[in-house]
Amino acid sequence: MPHHNLPDAHTRQPSLVGRKAIITGGTTGIGRAIAVLLASEGAKVFVCGRTQAHLEDALARIREVGAGDGINVDLARRADVERFFTAADDYLGGLDIAVINAAIPADALTESSEDDLDYQIEVDFSSYLRTTRAALDRMRSGSDIVLIGSMSAVSQSGGSSIYVAAKAGIQGFAHSLRQEVAEKDIKVGLIEPGFTGADFQYPDYPPDKQRAAIHDETMLRAEDIAVATHFMLTQPRRTAVSLMRVETRREHP
Repeated sequence: MPHHNLPDAHTRQPSLVGRKAIITGGTTGIGRAIAVLLASEGAKVFVCGRTQAHLEDALARIREVGAGDGINVDLARRADVERFFTAADDYLGGLDIAVINAAIPADALTESSEDDLDYQIEVDFSSYLRTTRAALDRMRSGSDIVLIGSMSAVSQSGGSSIYVAAKAGIQGFAHSLRQEVAEKDIKVGLIEPGFTGADFQYPDYPPDKQRAAIHDETMLRAEDIAVATHFMLTQPRRTAVSLMRVETRREHP
């Protein structure tokens, strides 16, 4: 039978009950998994996505386990960032947690048009800064920001130089921002997922191929990243889990 008087064996885990969270890109993949887990732990969540079908699917699941709402936006557009936060204000009535996650695939620089380059940088980098700033404007002492980056910032593989540049930028942004807001009792953490199953991997990895890779333990599930996020958000205020890298045990193809 477990003992409960063990203050010297572990730290007390703060509850997520009643906390108010936004999750960008929260209707598919990693963002959806994070939103569902936080809602199941008692947080009130507000998500954004880009397609109605994905939004409806995510909200249906979130509402099975907790409380949540959301809207569709394009975070490359500044007006949509403002619209998202206005809607979040109306629903949440405050903000304790911001999970900044929305991203799109980006190609090699030499294979992208000028318009594609601009759009990819807006979504994968600039929107992170804008949504983080909007979140900080609403946060008080005791709040948390979790940035979802990518192991691409570390591996820096060829063929995706724009994406690598964006995620390397997020890595530096997280490190610097953490120092800027620490004295306000706002924590900033960066999670860098490895190869993770999600719509993001289409068309190279359709659902059947993703299931096979997950079974072979060469691909992560989105829920694995959600668990890392939960861990980051449930540490004592004295503890800043500033960086987590979640990779497959076996090397992915």
